[in-house]
Amino acid sequence: MRVLGVDPGLTRCGIGVVEGVAGRPLTMVGVGVVRTPADADIAQRLVEIERGIDAWLDEYRPEFVAVERVFSQHNVRTVMGTAQASAVAMLCAARRGLPVALHTPSEVKAAVTGSGRADKAQVGAMVTRLLRLDAPPKPADAADALALAICHIWRAPAVNRLQQAHAAARRAAPVRTPGVRRATPQKGTR
Repeated sequence: MRVLGVDPGLTRCGIGVVEGVAGRPLTMVGVGVVRTPADADIAQRLVEIERGIDAWLDEYRPEFVAVERVFSQHNVRTVMGTAQASAVAMLCAARRGLPVALHTPSEVKAAVTGSGRADKAQVGAMVTRLLRLDAPPKPADAADALALAICHIWRAPAVNRLQQAHAAARRAAPVRTPGVRRATPQKGTR
C-alpha cells in the first residue's frame, strides 16, 4: 500500500509518501513541504498548494491519501487556513478517484508513539525510527505528514474490516418502509 500523507497548512503543507503493509517494515518513498509566502493572497496560496499536491500525486502515484483532520483551536484564523489547505488536499485526491482518510492529531500520535499527547519531537523521533531514517525529517510538518501515512497504513486494515462488517449488516437487515405494516395472518386462516 502506498499512502500520501498531508499535514495541511497555508505556509508549510507537509507531504510524505510511505509504502508498506501493517506488520511489516515500512519504507519512506518521499518527503517534503509545499510552501507559500505568508504575504500572498489567500486564493493564490491555495492554488500553489494545489499545484504542489498535484505534482506529488503525479510523481508518486499513491493508492490512498491521508489528511490530518482539522481540529478546533483558539485561533480561528489559523484553523481556517488549515481547513482550506486540507480541503485542497482532499479535492486533489478526489479528482483522481483516490480514497481519502482523515485522522485526528491524537490518533496519529497514538499510532506512531503510543501516546495521543506526544509532542512533535517524539513524533519525529518515532518516524525516524520506524522508517529507519538517519535523522528526523525537517521541518516538523514533513515528519507529521509521514506519521499520517504510517497511521493510515497501520489503521486501514481494521477500518476496512469494520466498514465491510457494517455494509454486510446493512445488506442482511430486512428493508422496512416507514409507516407500512406487514400483514399478520389472522387466527384460523392458515
